Amino acid sequence: MQVKAVFRANPVRGHRLPLFLVRVLAGRPTGFPSPADDFIENRLDINAHLVKRPAATFFVRVQGDSMRDAGIHDGDILVVDRSLEPASGKVVVAAVDGELTVKRLEIRRGTMRLLPENGDYRPTEITDGMELTVWGVVTSVIHTL
Repeated sequence: MQVKAVFRANPVRGHRLPLFLVRVLAGRPTGFPSPADDFIENRLDINAHLVKRPAATFFVRVQGDSMRDAGIHDGDILVVDRSLEPASGKVVVAAVDGELTVKRLEIRRGTMRLLPENGDYRPTEITDGMELTVWGVVTSVIHTL
């Protein structure tokens, strides 16, 4: 899975959308909505929800399907935070020998691997002579249905 495009986060906030009190059930329907559910709880600023550290955050568009089983699909937009420490188990955007990729980081007994989450792909073991730069940790995925 490759990174198709990189975008900087815009620290200017202000496009606020309604956030309703009612919760949407993902299980079996249990009845009719209440008229009280029409009340707006608050206004939600998507940037404030997704971008915790604007100066350290950027967006990338994904190309490929190697992270499909992690819920990351071709064309998705990833929110990436450079200020977070890349740790084992985290999904990261990294440059391996100059090529950007998104994978799950595994650090174990002095070895480092980038793991795909699709059985059709093999892990990338980082060996001596390879250049690895972790650009940041993925904090959110934005995709359409």
